Amino acid sequence: MYELIQVAPRTCYIDCPAKIGVYRISDTEVCLIDSGSDADAAKKVLKHLNANGWTLRAVYLTHSHADHTGGCAALAKRTGCAIYAPEGDLSFTRHPQHEPSLLYGGCPPKPLRNKFLMAKPSDAKPLTPECLPEGMEMICLDGHCPAMLAFRTPDGVWFLGDCMSSAEIIEKYHVNYLYDPRQYLAALETVKGLEGNCFIPAHAPALQDVKPLADQNIAKVHEIAALIRSLCAEPTGFEEILKGVFDHYQLSMSWGQYVLVGSTVRGYLAWLLDEGQLSVTFAENRMLWQQV
Repeated sequence: MYELIQVAPRTCYIDCPAKIGVYRISDTEVCLIDSGSDADAAKKVLKHLNANGWTLRAVYLTHSHADHTGGCAALAKRTGCAIYAPEGDLSFTRHPQHEPSLLYGGCPPKPLRNKFLMAKPSDAKPLTPECLPEGMEMICLDGHCPAMLAFRTPDGVWFLGDCMSSAEIIEKYHVNYLYDPRQYLAALETVKGLEGNCFIPAHAPALQDVKPLADQNIAKVHEIAALIRSLCAEPTGFEEILKGVFDHYQLSMSWGQYVLVGSTVRGYLAWLLDEGQLSVTFAENRMLWQQV
């Protein structure tokens, strides 16, 4: 774990739970794509940089989730590097309490105010193309969260953030967090059309052909949508729908799973409502969802 893996002449990644990209801007300077989950991850990253005589110029964040941003504060403190985040996700990086608030739908209770949902705050700046090293590109892949970016280094290596889960994660957890399933499907179609020498999702092995895994993620989204629609054959409240999803996939309820899966199910319901596949009625002070 935390091994530095070379994938192209100037591009590496650090193999950890949320992979960290390393691009060598010059013989002495590098930038990172994402930062790991916490100060301990930052310390392991810095060991690699110091061993190679590299100075850290900047961290470019794919999105604001804690496992990608948690190392930023420590890296900035130790190196003085700049931190850049997608503008649509910027407030979550500066104010991490917004993340559990979004998931919970209000002020989050104490069990949700933890390092898995709240990174240390960092003074990130808006990420625009002008901030990137010469030859590096970025594209929007929103859907997993309100705003997410992917980066292509001049070596033709794509860092894709959380736009895809590995086959193992899909089969184990089934319902991976999505903010907007409709946008997520569009992002996956975009990924299938990308050209590059190597594709590195944060939570899947590095790939040369990204299309099979993208199609597997697409299929799972449609499967979950069909399940949710089937659970609404009769007028059904949200909690019953959520229980049906947990029961179907044999998931175990906890605080974290309740908000992550629950927020995701709400995203599916919104999508299906907007597509005219579900309708909503209000009866006896309950909001009820039903197939159209």
